Amino acid sequence: MDSLIASLTDLLGAKNVASGEAVHDDYGHDESLSAPPRKPLAVVWPKHIEHVRLVLRWASERGVPVTPRGAGTGLSGACIPRPNGVVVSFERMARILELDTENHMAVVEPGVSLDALNAAAAHNGLVYPVFPGENSASLGGNVATNAGGMRAVKYGVTRHHVLGLEAVLPTGEVIRTGGKYVKTSTGYDLTQLIIGSEGTLAIVVQATLKLVPILAHRATLLCPFATLAEAIRTVPALVVSGVGPLLVEYIDRMTMTAITAQSGISLGIAEELQARTEAYLLVAVEGRSADRVDEDAELAGGVLGRHGALEVFLLAADAAAQLVEAREKSFWAAKRAQASDVVDVVVPRASLPAYMQDVQAIAQRHGTFIPGCGHAGDGNVHLAVFERDPEKRYALMRDLFDAGRRLGGTLSAEHGIGIEKKRYFMEMEDPAKVELLRRIKQAFDPKGILNPGTIFD
Repeated sequence: MDSLIASLTDLLGAKNVASGEAVHDDYGHDESLSAPPRKPLAVVWPKHIEHVRLVLRWASERGVPVTPRGAGTGLSGACIPRPNGVVVSFERMARILELDTENHMAVVEPGVSLDALNAAAAHNGLVYPVFPGENSASLGGNVATNAGGMRAVKYGVTRHHVLGLEAVLPTGEVIRTGGKYVKTSTGYDLTQLIIGSEGTLAIVVQATLKLVPILAHRATLLCPFATLAEAIRTVPALVVSGVGPLLVEYIDRMTMTAITAQSGISLGIAEELQARTEAYLLVAVEGRSADRVDEDAELAGGVLGRHGALEVFLLAADAAAQLVEAREKSFWAAKRAQASDVVDVVVPRASLPAYMQDVQAIAQRHGTFIPGCGHAGDGNVHLAVFERDPEKRYALMRDLFDAGRRLGGTLSAEHGIGIEKKRYFMEMEDPAKVELLRRIKQAFDPKGILNPGTIFD
């Protein structure tokens, strides 16, 4: 091990390598709730593409596992390293290389955070519209997990906004995929293959991203419902109404209580009405003009009222921003309450009412409660699981995943498989598809050094 560290230090320089006690504990985990941390052999901080090439060549020659790492905000354990492996951390590759205002695109290094990109883009009236809920997250990490978030109902997810990549293969070769164009029919789409691959195929060192104009006017509605079923059944009607909502979030009563208490905000709703409420819908619309937003908000409010909303509240801008931020931080409320896991199943939007009925039945069968919230506009729910016994938790989560699968969904919408959902993925996925994924992995990474143990063993 000493000789490995010495050769790596010779390659990159002492300031770019840490090992042993110099490796901070942060590099051994992400934000997954039950994956145990692991300390790597070393952490390296590349400053440019050549450093990444050198590390991967070095690792390939010696059979050393390599785990790429962004900001460590993932929830599936995908950036937890092997104990004898190397973490490649992109804190020092965090430059916005280009803001192309004519093509509405940005070219960034993987360590650039969402906050940094949007601060720069805002000066040009633009925004990167994927908001996965943690703005300190890095673009490299977002690409690796195909991050989504609350605005996916209008703007889609990461793969809809990544037009090109520069990536280093485990062999040290550099490839460019895509570019500043919005469509292609030229061979296999390697850009889309690498997006969502969780660092198992190649290390992204540059991304070309699509930006959109900032729409300055916005209105946010908060609607309490007597039952969760009524709230969920309203969503398809709202989405097809022509409003084009920016976000449609459901929040059950227990989760709403937790996130507002954590954030110290008040809903401004009478206690009597809150007592009658089992779930809320949080709906936002945006547009170029105040008149258009007012019209859309009125249309949305009418749909919500006709489908059973107890009230339709138009929130003041400050209150809306606070509540959206509190919803974005719902994971931290679940973690604070000592949840053992968070499930991010997605089903076809129209199947969401049936799925939530199944969730309630599963909770009763397992003698537990499963609170949550989610991106109701695109059928993606986030359910907090409170079960410390590993085998009981496995049975509970398998039931939740299986219920989603039977309705035409899949077990992860945006958090990824990582190491946390690997067992379920291997048991429930089509074996022919898994075998094809293995062959793709072998083609990219013949020596199996890149993030081994993630997605499948």
